[in-house]
Amino acid sequence: MRFRHILLVSLLLPSPSTWAYKDDPIWLLVETDRRLLKVMEGQNQKEVFTNVAIGRKGSGPDKVRDDNKTPLGEYRIGWVNENSRFRRFFGLTYPNLDDAKRAYRNGLIGEHTLRSIMQAILGDEVPPQNTPLGGQIGIHGLGSGSLEIHEEFNWTRGCIAMTNEQIDRLGHWIRKGTLVVIR
Repeated sequence: MRFRHILLVSLLLPSPSTWAYKDDPIWLLVETDRRLLKVMEGQNQKEVFTNVAIGRKGSGPDKVRDDNKTPLGEYRIGWVNENSRFRRFFGLTYPNLDDAKRAYRNGLIGEHTLRSIMQAILGDEVPPQNTPLGGQIGIHGLGSGSLEIHEEFNWTRGCIAMTNEQIDRLGHWIRKGTLVVIR
């Protein structure tokens, strides 16, 4: 019964990302249709990265495991891997509470998975990455990948990819907890 009360309250409240970390002025805006990643300070653009790549199947609010889509929504940088095969990997706190609530309503995940995601988010932790919604979504470089393919195609399995030079420059702007808005 207690869980159902928490679930009801969580369905009525906005996602924590809309009210957490309000003191951090730097945030990222990813415009999937224009293939842009913007570093923002408040409403001011600090730097714009062009020709980023997204998932092979585009983007959408209904991402699930192995669909090759980039999720739309608000996330945080949840972890940083400086030794990734993609040069650098800034992992996102996907799935967020909106993703989990939508998946629960649509019958894609059960109460146990919803509870696990909610507890992680409310505890300011990275949500489980092994649910039917997928995981390991982030912003990364090319590593040893093909620059020619990157410039011509959306090629990722759901991440946002940049050149190695771009991901190194982006690393100067962000940290764990930085807001990332993907639309």
